[in-house]
Amino acid sequence: MTRSEKSQVIEQLKEKFSGSQYFYFADSSTLTVEQISKLRRICFEKGIEVQVVKNTLAQKAMESVGDKAADFEEMYEALKGQTTVFFADTGNAPAKVIQEFRKSFERPILKAAYIDSDVFLGDDQLDVLASLKSKDELVGEIIGLLQSPAKNVISALKSSGGTIAGILKTLEERG
Repeated sequence: MTRSEKSQVIEQLKEKFSGSQYFYFADSSTLTVEQISKLRRICFEKGIEVQVVKNTLAQKAMESVGDKAADFEEMYEALKGQTTVFFADTGNAPAKVIQEFRKSFERPILKAAYIDSDVFLGDDQLDVLASLKSKDELVGEIIGLLQSPAKNVISALKSSGGTIAGILKTLEERG
């Protein structure tokens, strides 16, 4: 790879790292071409971009990001061996794909994950990452929680309103 090609790759990765709130580093070194193709297909269906990167180029790209560069320092130790990067729009999507894929195959193994400026290191963090809720899920839960008391009040008013009307009607009939 020539120096200009390396610079181009670093620039592309820099844009990805600076524009992404969620990305994962994984080791998929022992997967066959067929298995990698299957993993890529699953990721494509889920809206996850997969890219195999050279560790030194990935680190240089992260170092050149600027204001986020300090956030990435912890991830440098994960840049050993073959590295596959998963870029996603939701924090838990790559973890769920990796978990599902590993029901059939032994890899990919999670090296590190960057989730909204938090760094998760090691494969033991996979379950934690898969259980994270997306922004949309959290907003939905909050809306549901906010609607619940209002629904209870309206329901109580309707039921007691019927009771009050019944009592008034009974009193009117007696009088």
